[in-house]
Amino acid sequence: MTSEARAPWAVRPDSTRGRLHAEPGGDARSPFQRDRDRIIHTGAFRRLQYKTQVFVFHEGDYFRTRLTHSIEVAQIARAITRRLRLDEDLAEALALAHDLGHPPFGHAGEEALDSQMRPYGGFDHNAQSLKVVTSLETRYATFDGLNLTWETLEGLAKHNGPVRRPSSYLVEYNARHGLDLASHASAEAQVAALADDIAYNNHDLDDGIRARLFTLEEAAALPLIGDAYQEVRATYPNIARDRMITETVRRVINAMVQDVVTEAGRRIAALDPRSADDIRAAAEPVVAFSAPMQEANLLIRDFLFHRMYRHWRVNRAMQKSKRASQMIFQLLHGGPQMLPQEWRDRAGEPGSAQAARVVCDYIAGMTDRYALEEHRRLTDPNIPG
Repeated sequence: MTSEARAPWAVRPDSTRGRLHAEPGGDARSPFQRDRDRIIHTGAFRRLQYKTQVFVFHEGDYFRTRLTHSIEVAQIARAITRRLRLDEDLAEALALAHDLGHPPFGHAGEEALDSQMRPYGGFDHNAQSLKVVTSLETRYATFDGLNLTWETLEGLAKHNGPVRRPSSYLVEYNARHGLDLASHASAEAQVAALADDIAYNNHDLDDGIRARLFTLEEAAALPLIGDAYQEVRATYPNIARDRMITETVRRVINAMVQDVVTEAGRRIAALDPRSADDIRAAAEPVVAFSAPMQEANLLIRDFLFHRMYRHWRVNRAMQKSKRASQMIFQLLHGGPQMLPQEWRDRAGEPGSAQAARVVCDYIAGMTDRYALEEHRRLTDPNIPG
């Protein structure tokens, strides 16, 4: 997008607050395009291919993973930012990076690590995403992390809005590279966060139907989904079942995107911002659902909670995975000498806070299948270490 086409309140790549570590001038890419490319080339991004969204990787190769989810979030974020005349590259970088800190096994893995890390400050995947891109990725000769721009790091840190109770790592990093944690993030970051919600709910609907956890007709009892379902039936009365599902979900996504664009336009007009900092200083987010759409989205989320996330098939797999994550943590925290060499060198004494943090980082970076293999190697006496 040219500078003339970009809205005055969009983040401007030529006015970035820069990177923590000074670097030579770049190439033809903007700073946010360079951020996006650095994220895509990380090991953490590649490993998202085998990290759970809802279904553990071995349950089928059709269902979403963290990688496909992140790509879908990026597509929705770009569509919204384009219509709002924001910086698409910054929104895309944030969408692609927002799940880098997720451990294996989805929310079950996060709960497992949080329970084990409670004496040491707990575990939060948003803070872990920031840690991945500022510390754990070691691809460059002169600094740890990816040395992303301030704007990208701000968006990751404030993925869910102003941070009232920052994690220990956020506090530590913020002291070195202040991210204005108490304010809202940029409009681009707000778009990426809402695109995450749109993709998450709609694609879980799709996966849940195809996994036969519930039917399309049961989901269509909800107002927004029902409207889309009836429109597809009226337009294509003889449509095949698979296409019926896809057409319905696509219409729900489109309705949500249109609602966000309209509501954001209304809020921006009322605020009358002159710069990206005016967006950050606003009393409320400028990128949001309207009240009716927010209610419809909450109904979908509640439906998925009861019919999918609490389904016995999902719970059975998640509880097994949670126990595996906890067991790995306990064994390695008490015996960090069993860690691979590059991790063992940083772990310190068995049972220490330093060992806990290193073991947590080690497990959080695992894929589902690697975590299951590591659990088997650590607990099966017949398998050599």
